[in-house]
Amino acid sequence: MTAMTTLTVLSAEAPSLVQSVDWLAIAPVLITAVVGLAVLVADLFLAERHKPVLGWISVAGLAAATATLLPLRAGDRATFCLTGDPAACSYVADRFTLVIQFLVLAGALVTALVSVTAVRDTRMPAGEYWFLLLSSAAGAALLPASRDLATLIVALEVASLPAFALVGMRRGDRLSSEAALKFFLSSVTATAVSLMGVSFVYAATGSLHLTQVADRLEDVPGQLDTLAVAGVALTLVGFAFKTAAVPFHFWVPDTYVGAPLPIAGYLSVIGKAVGFTGLILVTVIAFPAYSDIWGPALAVLAALTMTLGNAAALRQSPDRPNSAVRLLAWSSVGQAGYLLVPIAAAAYSGRDQIGSTVAYALMYAVVNLGAFAVAALVARTKPLHRISDYRGLYAERPLAALSLGFFLLCLAGLPPGIIGLFAKVTVFQSAVDAGLGWLAVVMAINVVIALYYYLRWTALLFRTPEGAQTRTRAPWPVAAAIVVTAITAVVVSGAPELILRVTSGSLFAQ
Repeated sequence: MTAMTTLTVLSAEAPSLVQSVDWLAIAPVLITAVVGLAVLVADLFLAERHKPVLGWISVAGLAAATATLLPLRAGDRATFCLTGDPAACSYVADRFTLVIQFLVLAGALVTALVSVTAVRDTRMPAGEYWFLLLSSAAGAALLPASRDLATLIVALEVASLPAFALVGMRRGDRLSSEAALKFFLSSVTATAVSLMGVSFVYAATGSLHLTQVADRLEDVPGQLDTLAVAGVALTLVGFAFKTAAVPFHFWVPDTYVGAPLPIAGYLSVIGKAVGFTGLILVTVIAFPAYSDIWGPALAVLAALTMTLGNAAALRQSPDRPNSAVRLLAWSSVGQAGYLLVPIAAAAYSGRDQIGSTVAYALMYAVVNLGAFAVAALVARTKPLHRISDYRGLYAERPLAALSLGFFLLCLAGLPPGIIGLFAKVTVFQSAVDAGLGWLAVVMAINVVIALYYYLRWTALLFRTPEGAQTRTRAPWPVAAAIVVTAITAVVVSGAPELILRVTSGSLFAQ
């Protein structure tokens, strides 16, 4: 009887090792993953003529996952927390998480709309395509909520591995196969470097949770300091690759050209969001103690990235096959440089500067996905993807031409694309506030350089067309994607404070 009483007392005093799960907090990721599995299983039983329904199931699943963000808008949930330290959680649904998850899931939804027609027309295997897209979206949605290094790396690979297969989905296409192989080998190398960095950080701190890593890096023993510095540097290299920062950008142009157009658009937005999200989490949350190392390094990377990206975009010949996709690819490298600026600034003036990167990413996502949607529409009759193919587009498809012109002006930061101007001013201000005047000057010069190639393409849309125009009916899913992105861009340009209000202040749980 005494032994039983003692056992009862001990069990009451011992902390529970069972973690509770907040199912609502993980719903956006869970729904996306479950729908992906359902599509893969359904593909086994559906006849070929019924395969298009898989696309609409995927669209509905992504819409449902996006809708589940509404009850989480307070940004005060966390789950998978340590029982001994409730503040150390592996999954946190704060404001930062919700904004990035909205970007990822809404972007994947637009990609899915554009893909519905592309999968049917190019005869890509429907089941595999939709499963891979949803799997990648689930990993991308998990990443901003990840608050330990293990979950962060797993989410990064879940987002990336399906993307390799999606790039090479056009079977028998040499460019597609080469692009997928280059993307895969480069990414695997970067991941291996990141894993080595994470292992060094763990050896130096004894923890994988970002908040605990940050605390322990403040007081690393002298004999472990070199190991910690090496771990921080190697971890950042892997995420710099995902952001397409120079000199880790070389895979971008060939990958975008070889991938199906909807996937190229997906990589330019969601793929980039994955890299920047991971970079933000490891720098401002896990490694603030080493801001004197990663701050200057990211500032230099930002300057190199925007300069090389814009210079390469400037060199694209309008008559060269795939020049339109290559210009968008190099443009995305240049835009990555702008996105790096506030992260570098956070090393000097606090992590609230991260809101500028998030605001810019939201603007960029809307207009870049819209530009790729128009490119997918034009490619139906002009498959060479040349910039010159857009000459006189206004005479053939007025609404598509007006939409693309507006998207390009937003990317350039010119009126009436006010949201692009506001986003660039916000990023510019973050550099000035951090005392990075030289970086602000480099950014201003690059914005002027980018004006030339954006305006050259925009002017081409309204010139007199050459030869007979081939007019076909636009598939309504592609048209819907263009309309949704165009309306969103116009609304936000009329009220840019909507985005600035969402991304201002502290985005992270305290």
